[in-house]
Amino acid sequence: MKKIYLLITLVCTTLNGASPDPVFSENGMVVSTSRQASEIGIEILQKGGNAVDAACAVGFALAVTSPSNGNIGGGGFMVAHMVDGTTFTLDHREMAPAAAHRDMYLDANGNIIENMSLSTRAASGIPGTVDGLLKAWQDYGSGNISRRELLAPAISLAEKRFELSHFEATRLNNFKDFFLKNDAAAKVFIRKDGNPWKDGDIFKQKDLARTLKRIAREGRDGFYTGKTADLIVKEMKRGNGFITHNDLLNYTSKYRDPVKGDFREYEILSMGPPSSGGAVLIEMLNMLEYAELDSMSWNSSEYIHLLTEIERIAFADRAEHMGDSDFWNVPLTMLLSDEYAAKRFGKIKIDEAAKSKDVYHGDPTGYESKETTHFSVLDKDGNAVGVTTTLNLSFGSGIMVERAGFFLNNEMDDFSSKPGTPNFFGLVGKEANAIEPRKRPLSSMTPTIVVKNGNPFMIIGSPGGSIIITATLQSILNVVVFDMDVQEAVSAPRTHSQWLPDILFYEKRGLSEDVIQNLEQKGHVVKMHPWEYLGKTNAIVVTDEWITGGADTRGENTAVGY
Repeated sequence: MKKIYLLITLVCTTLNGASPDPVFSENGMVVSTSRQASEIGIEILQKGGNAVDAACAVGFALAVTSPSNGNIGGGGFMVAHMVDGTTFTLDHREMAPAAAHRDMYLDANGNIIENMSLSTRAASGIPGTVDGLLKAWQDYGSGNISRRELLAPAISLAEKRFELSHFEATRLNNFKDFFLKNDAAAKVFIRKDGNPWKDGDIFKQKDLARTLKRIAREGRDGFYTGKTADLIVKEMKRGNGFITHNDLLNYTSKYRDPVKGDFREYEILSMGPPSSGGAVLIEMLNMLEYAELDSMSWNSSEYIHLLTEIERIAFADRAEHMGDSDFWNVPLTMLLSDEYAAKRFGKIKIDEAAKSKDVYHGDPTGYESKETTHFSVLDKDGNAVGVTTTLNLSFGSGIMVERAGFFLNNEMDDFSSKPGTPNFFGLVGKEANAIEPRKRPLSSMTPTIVVKNGNPFMIIGSPGGSIIITATLQSILNVVVFDMDVQEAVSAPRTHSQWLPDILFYEKRGLSEDVIQNLEQKGHVVKMHPWEYLGKTNAIVVTDEWITGGADTRGENTAVGY
């Protein structure tokens, strides 16, 4: 019988109100922040590629269509569950250059030099995206997709053109003053006639296309040696950058053991250090096992209070204990244990908010040793991949590598520039996350696969700095506790708390006035978050009958299935 493929696309752009239906498919699904990238992933699946092939093609495509967060100048994490039972996590996080040192962002008086870790060439860690995507494709791809086929769609979008959506046109216009600070960026991202970008405008990135062609032709060497490497180092020398040819040559992504936990009948697979996301997520889920969630209403004051107290505890542990496990002894056994979760949960008062100054990290003694993007992929065989990737802030440092066409990251800000001092996202780090040469900065990225009966049930992650972890947690709970479909789950209003600052944040129109008042009566400081959203979770959920895709209605996210 002739098989008929149905291509289904959903673009979500509404923050509030009723959520649309999920996207349904039988053979595969890709959910990302870009329509073009999601469609490219499906094309790879239809050509015989598996979920890893598709994820890598999506990653390269996002470098073209979503330059504020998709990248080849940054890094990220990949989590995968293969149909043969193999699981892996790949750390392609940026790495500190060899010349980096603990006090590199401090003045003679020991004070942080404003914006040095955010908007200068010294803010960039060694990019890991290219090495990571190519390594995953080579080691776990189907073997049916060549490297040139993997990159061809991205090259075509960069070289020949793609049409800007209303969302992307608006984003570029909003960042015009930002682009003007860098000549290379201004040449690409500001219209030559000076007029604003509009929906349907043709956008080309010739220099980026040439860089992608070198990668397609030469593989890893097309980025970390030769012409591209020369351009990166030349860019470093224009300012106070630290990355050298040796730094690029010696960069390597790294397979790591996934962190694992259980919640109800589900197994949780997520990213371990140098990501804090997986461990913090599982620690919170472990504490929630001791809560009477089934008796609570979704987003009631009782429920939000409980989440906030649990988040405060877990983020206190994050600040003290989390860092690159190649450099710091992260007490994962403690953080992931049910015994520890029970002990920490026992500190929570049902009717009273704790003060962050009174919440301390746990003692491992006695236990064994704003701008990011996430995409989820599932193929017809049941291979599942989640990838979260970032430049840190939107468009990273704002510095484009001249004649190479991509932005440098500002991930060095994710280190503790001065232990005990908050970074851009308000996260406080301590000695565990101090700067060291070739160390990877602590991250909140939380690509996660939820497994049921041995098979992928949910693939999920989010952008948003520290908000990533809490957005992922709430979206998972929306499905497995409150029986929402995947689209409802990712679109529902969220809250956020992270130990310091001692504030419970909510989205605009996300909490009713009576809930806010009840929370304040419990002692919470409740404020609307200054950002318009709390994360953008893109997820896939496998039901008994369908593969369902949920594209977060915050922004322009797209689910495509076939």
